Amino acid sequence: MAGRASLIAIALILAALFGVAFANSSSPGDFGITLLSGLFQGMLLFLVASGLSIVFGLMDVLNLAQGSYFMVGAYVAYDAQHAGGVIDLTSVLPDPNLRFIGAVLAAIAVGALLGYLLERGLLRPLYSRPIFQLVLTFGVSLVALELVKFIWTTTPYSWTELFGVRESFFELFGQRFSTYRLFVVGMGIALIVAIGLLLQRSRIGIIIRAGVEDREMVQALGINVRAVFTLVFTLGCAIAAFGGAVAAPFLGASTTLGNIFLLQAIAVVVLGGMGSYSGTAVGSVLVGLAIAVAQDTAIGTAFAALPSITPMLLLVLVLLVRPSGLFGKS
Repeated sequence: MAGRASLIAIALILAALFGVAFANSSSPGDFGITLLSGLFQGMLLFLVASGLSIVFGLMDVLNLAQGSYFMVGAYVAYDAQHAGGVIDLTSVLPDPNLRFIGAVLAAIAVGALLGYLLERGLLRPLYSRPIFQLVLTFGVSLVALELVKFIWTTTPYSWTELFGVRESFFELFGQRFSTYRLFVVGMGIALIVAIGLLLQRSRIGIIIRAGVEDREMVQALGINVRAVFTLVFTLGCAIAAFGGAVAAPFLGASTTLGNIFLLQAIAVVVLGGMGSYSGTAVGSVLVGLAIAVAQDTAIGTAFAALPSITPMLLLVLVLLVRPSGLFGKS
């Protein structure tokens, strides 16, 4: 029954979003731009929210520093791609296409390392104290923000280095679309499938899901649950840093990225159902489409703040009908 109610709610939300988007569009091309923009933003949200959801689902830890890893990933990727930065790969990888791959891998490595240090050094003693976890991760996000300001200053950076996917376009319905948006959507879908297969088909996925259901029984079987927790937390932070690196060529790097995407990611996780991976994936797409539709609706009106509050408005509407979220358990 809950599954049917969730599907009905999703269908109604999509019908409303598509209806408003179609009403705001003067041509099929405009509608396509809105749709692609929504999927693009939804996939970026998923890259932050998926790690947040996985960590909460297994460890019952709401990592408020998740947005900071997204921000750090954007700065690391920008620095690695452009000459003169702290991390400069221009001499090692002169080809901008290969350098972008190196920049993304550098961001993932930095995010994974910082996540590992946070879990092992600070978070592990606080597993039984959830309030302290929130305070700690919030404090870590503030420290990360100050470190970023110290290293890169508060000046926003715009991505200027061109490479193949970033500078190419394709045409559909007489409109030009950035190939990079399509690339990000493809990366997000690939990550949804990859993490889903990891959780459902692999041995480590079985251990993770078993640890969610009965942590003591998994420990009794001789499995080091703490090591699994460290791996999951590190993976979640690495995914967020990967999201920042992928977003940087389009959004640039700024100190506001962390807070913006953290708030939206929390809305996605709660909307989809706390700890539900499938709910996070669906919620990311719904929120991304809602933001894109709100941006089109707000153009030329007095509702300039509509896109920023749309995730919370959608969250409130869903929770009024389903307090546990779309796929959450009571």
